[in-house]
Amino acid sequence: MANIKTKQQRRGRIRAGIRKKLEGTSERPRLSVFRSNKGIYAQVIDDSKGHTLASASSADIDKKLGLNLSISKQVGKIVAERAIASGVNTIVFDRNGYLYHGNVKALAEAAREAGLKF
Repeated sequence: MANIKTKQQRRGRIRAGIRKKLEGTSERPRLSVFRSNKGIYAQVIDDSKGHTLASASSADIDKKLGLNLSISKQVGKIVAERAIASGVNTIVFDRNGYLYHGNVKALAEAAREAGLKF
């Protein structure tokens, strides 16, 4: 790790490796997750057309709450409901370089419970 200067650069390298293997198609779009200290955001993206089919964020729930597991679960449920309403049932999960635990895991599990398959 001597060549990696910052956490952002490290995550960028991990993210590039993940994105090489994942691609959202019309049949299986990509569920991309972005997490910050203040919120969590999720988009269902069709990479072949370059369109966002559904999205949700913690700002949809309440702007003043911050970020915790219950908010992440609500965002996962909302994005799954919106994706199913737009005709998407199966997706590819893109954790975007974040470790699969905590808020990212809570969002993914809530999306599965709401009916998305991945």
